[in-house]
Amino acid sequence: TFTSHTMTTVFKIALAQLAVTKDKASNVARAVSQIQQASKAGAKLICLPECFNSPYGTKFFGEYAEPIPGPTSESLSEAARANQVFVVGGSIPERRDDKLYNTCVVYNPEGVLVACHRKVHLFDIDVPGKITFKESETLSAGTQLTTFATPWCKIGVGICYDMRFPDMARIYADQGCDMLIYPGAFNMTTGPKHWELLQRSRAVDNQLYVAAVSPARDTTADYVAWGHSTVVDPWAEVIATTDEQESMVYADIDTSVVQEVRGAIPIRTQRRADLYTGPQAQN
Repeated sequence: TFTSHTMTTVFKIALAQLAVTKDKASNVARAVSQIQQASKAGAKLICLPECFNSPYGTKFFGEYAEPIPGPTSESLSEAARANQVFVVGGSIPERRDDKLYNTCVVYNPEGVLVACHRKVHLFDIDVPGKITFKESETLSAGTQLTTFATPWCKIGVGICYDMRFPDMARIYADQGCDMLIYPGAFNMTTGPKHWELLQRSRAVDNQLYVAAVSPARDTTADYVAWGHSTVVDPWAEVIATTDEQESMVYADIDTSVVQEVRGAIPIRTQRRADLYTGPQAQN
């Protein structure tokens, strides 16, 4: 089994920037095909985008929602097992206990569910004249943070808007994560302004790898995604990215770089926690 491998620091990651349509079965089949393609290219951990089996939008979530386990998640489980890879299943609208969630499932190379992250920060924004969106109209927020173990490192999971919250990423780093993965669908307003900036911010703050995987851009969709799936290293350098088209992003990850950066710039041991809380912080 994959757990019997000796711990190593180097592996290849793939981000599948999928073109999502209104045909759920076609979306899932495309995802499975991309997982197979990335596996053949040597990727050991393959990530799908946010809302990969459904158009993104509050009016679609209920229609496309399914339980976990369900048809989409079972397809990912089988793809992980068949290709012997980790699959970070982007996100799907999940129906659970009469509520809807924006949920990411993670499967190990044996097809076993090892993590299930329900988006904890719902995307409720209003940029006057640009975009107004409220996930909370239909979705419920998750109630826990999510990590999973691999033979290379521990990984923390967030979904899209979760990336804006540094406290969440900081907790993952404190829990021993060397990488954060955010399936996300930023839009044409927030994408050019903040998509790469936030990935590099989380990377430089916590001295770890950050990967963010978007759907491809469909200018005819109700919600137009920015694309530009990206991997950032612990120095906060972009090491792999793409444009807005359907594509696959590959990056070689070396988790020893995490320790290299943290050793060179030891901010984690230099924090002045005595000044960050209590009376000093109130002034």
